[in-house]
Amino acid sequence: MLSEEQNQLLTRVGPGTPMGELLRRYWHPIGGESEFEKRTTKAVRILGEDLVLYKDLSGNYGLVDRHCPHRRADMAYGMVEECGLRCSYHGWLFGRDGKCLDQPYEETANPSGRYKDRITIKSYPVRSKGGLLWAYMGPAPAPELPDWEPFSWNNGFRQIVISELPCNWLQGQENSIDPIHFEWMHANWSKRLRGELGPYGPKHLKIDFREYEYGFTYNRIREDTDENHPLWTIGRACLWPNAMFTGDHFEYRVPVDDENMLSIAWFFTRVPKDQEPYEQNSIPVWYGPIKDEKGEWITSHVMNQDFVAWIGQGRISDRTQEHLGLSDKGVGMMRRQFLRDIEKVRNGEDPKGVIRDPTINERVPLPTIDREAVTEGMTAEEIKAGGALHLKRFIFQYGQPEAVRLLQEQAMGIAQDSKGYVDA
Repeated sequence: MLSEEQNQLLTRVGPGTPMGELLRRYWHPIGGESEFEKRTTKAVRILGEDLVLYKDLSGNYGLVDRHCPHRRADMAYGMVEECGLRCSYHGWLFGRDGKCLDQPYEETANPSGRYKDRITIKSYPVRSKGGLLWAYMGPAPAPELPDWEPFSWNNGFRQIVISELPCNWLQGQENSIDPIHFEWMHANWSKRLRGELGPYGPKHLKIDFREYEYGFTYNRIREDTDENHPLWTIGRACLWPNAMFTGDHFEYRVPVDDENMLSIAWFFTRVPKDQEPYEQNSIPVWYGPIKDEKGEWITSHVMNQDFVAWIGQGRISDRTQEHLGLSDKGVGMMRRQFLRDIEKVRNGEDPKGVIRDPTINERVPLPTIDREAVTEGMTAEEIKAGGALHLKRFIFQYGQPEAVRLLQEQAMGIAQDSKGYVDA
């Protein structure tokens, strides 16, 4: 268990807090590019700060304070210009770097006053990668935005799913290094939810946790596997500091503030070889509900089950009341690494996983189970005959919109009916 002081240290993320300063040393996904095909601004709250993400008329993205420094009007209702975002209240215009570019009345009334040169708005750099929009909120110079290899994979249908959860981000990230929960939450509990009493899924026999440059892996042997299985030899990646990579998708746990987080997930589904070459011009973004029409937590899909576990721990889990066991070795490793990283930042050093050298930031490989299947693919007949379920339908999160489902079916060449999957 942790002390109350340690728990506060690891969970508080606002400006000036130790963990907040640590997390500001990394790039965080805050939205998707395709969201701006039909909009120009989006209000966001990240790391305890209220901001506005926008795309100007030149196609550049910016991230600025939610409130105009003139009279505190809401910049989420601002107007994008060729360069920057203009407040709709009095017309003050700000560039992506936060500099005030225009004050219409002030410059008319006093052209030589140059009042705009003394005004700035808080701003942060934004970049795009993999269809996601990323923000860096730390001190300059910014590190490299990681170019993870999966973002360059070909012939895959990609989609981005965002959900806001009423709990602290660390509850989500600790899930990234917890293999035993798969046996109980996703295998055994799923059976109970379907009204089945058994048999239970394969039991875990052995687990291990291994550090690598960009995080940790959890490795496991179940009753249906052995030491030659990729689950043991490769494992799944706990990606530092707040993500998980499973082999074909990323799950980011982005802190909104101390008591709320965003789950931002990026999925890659390899299309059948029959569908090659496949090119996706726009990656759809959709928002996944976490409650049903009765106000109950949704439990039907893998990630929704995880959400229930995290939310059930409370807004901020009281780790002073925990009783950790042998299965929690990875959780302890994670917490100790965060404490070490906090000290590194205090000493002016880079924490774990930060990439500064652009020459190594090219298609950076990650531990990938079933790499050949993910990158090389199978035929549609092979998928129908014995391919993994996630290649036949979207199993990870509830609420996939009909339009996105149809796009995925078209990409895969496999359509769903009431009894299963057939050729489109």
